[in-house]
Amino acid sequence: MSDLETFRAEARAWLEENCPAEMRTPARSDDDVCWGGRNFVFQSEAQKQWMDRCAAKGYTVPDWPKAYGGAGLSAAETKVLRQEMARLGCRSPLNSFGIWMLGPALLKFGTEEQKVHYLNQIARGEIRWCQGYSEPGSGSDLVSMQTFGEDKGDHWVVNGQKIWTSYADKADWIFCLVRTDKTNKYQGISFLLFDMTTPGVTTKPILLISGSSPFCETFFDNVVVPKDQIVGELNRGWDVAKYLLGHEREMISGMGGDGGTSAIGGAFKEMLGEEPVLRAQMALFDVDNLAFRAHGERFMDEWKTGKAHPAYSNLMKYAGTELNKRRHELVMALGGSEALEWDSERTRGGAKPRAWLRTKANSIEGGTSEVMLNVVAKRILEMPGA
Repeated sequence: MSDLETFRAEARAWLEENCPAEMRTPARSDDDVCWGGRNFVFQSEAQKQWMDRCAAKGYTVPDWPKAYGGAGLSAAETKVLRQEMARLGCRSPLNSFGIWMLGPALLKFGTEEQKVHYLNQIARGEIRWCQGYSEPGSGSDLVSMQTFGEDKGDHWVVNGQKIWTSYADKADWIFCLVRTDKTNKYQGISFLLFDMTTPGVTTKPILLISGSSPFCETFFDNVVVPKDQIVGELNRGWDVAKYLLGHEREMISGMGGDGGTSAIGGAFKEMLGEEPVLRAQMALFDVDNLAFRAHGERFMDEWKTGKAHPAYSNLMKYAGTELNKRRHELVMALGGSEALEWDSERTRGGAKPRAWLRTKANSIEGGTSEVMLNVVAKRILEMPGA
């Protein structure tokens, strides 16, 4: 057997022994998802066991170095592990903006002390992060932000406001873009980390049309941030921010086709009956979903080896979010009148229409679909500007 085949057999055996049966079923709602953090309440003992076992093995962040809480797996081994988890239907042991976004940025730009301190906490699910980027009037145009950090010698005093801060009301810490030099638009931004319980930090939920929302407004009123909680160089936070955005768009693109793990036609085969138009639409979706998954695997292989085009994450983000919207449109069409119910117990509080409405934000967050298409046109297709 090759080394990779040996690893596959070992990974499969470990998963079969350690993944509880309850964790081999799809999550029914966001309540079934393990986000970790100091205030997180596990929904079951099985959920806690699965997260703890994976954290101890390094499988919450398998491709991170062992010194930072990972398993030190190669890109090929990580791919095999994910394939084996999908084969068994294993849920993700830990969802985290720390894993998807901040972690990669710290691995590239953080000091050794920051990596050891923060990455191990992220890998063990001990700290939950939110992202402080967008501001009122500064969405896609991030460099126009106004949140300011005044230099006070051994610390900054931060004042300002962020908006669309996902799960800010549940997060322990925030990674935040703060202007530290008002004279330089692009080179006057720093990337700061601070605790959400710091005096002066407050949040206010933003209600969406779905009736609920992960989004918040976040306010900073004379928030004291120690100088050692900066990632990268002073006034060069835009470098960190752009690198992190690539990973955020990669994360959002993974929503396409419900994570790319299921064929929608097969999942609803019994309900389709003799609906030729809907059956054709679902078959077309499944073909596009398979193509997206194959394209995604190629993209990730190239991304991890540094061969991917810098703007390719924009293309993947656009394709993934548009695919996810199509999927939920089909689920609504198939659901008939039941899909219009909003509060009934049998529809789990209108889970389908609420999820469908939530997907509308996918094409806004992380950069709008229009902005993504502009970037693809200019940077990948090299089309002339208007």
